[in-house]
Amino acid sequence: MIKQRVLFLLATLVLGVSSAMADTPAPAPMQRYVIERVIPGAGKMTADQLRAAAAKSNKVLMELGPDIQWVQSYVTGDKLYCVYNARSEEVIKRHAERSGFPASHISAVTAVIDPTTAH
Repeated sequence: MIKQRVLFLLATLVLGVSSAMADTPAPAPMQRYVIERVIPGAGKMTADQLRAAAAKSNKVLMELGPDIQWVQSYVTGDKLYCVYNARSEEVIKRHAERSGFPASHISAVTAVIDPTTAH
């Protein structure tokens, strides 16, 4: 009798938790974005300056949590082109504001092509 009650309570707990979880909306899927950052002289930054910039960005990313991920960045003369995964454009804007790195233009990636796309 006690065993049956324990099993009943466990089943009720598991079903209650799973039904409560079913009522919780799933987080928005991650979208890939390309961010253009106008930073005069970016291409002349030293390895130490780039390392410091990456550390600053990483610190802000940790504060913002799992809704944003930095994939990689391309440094050019006066711009950085950064690839991010994020749940929204807004979280990218928050990262830009907190880190001090401008998000001059944010574009959602709609497709990726490469030489193999032709086949």
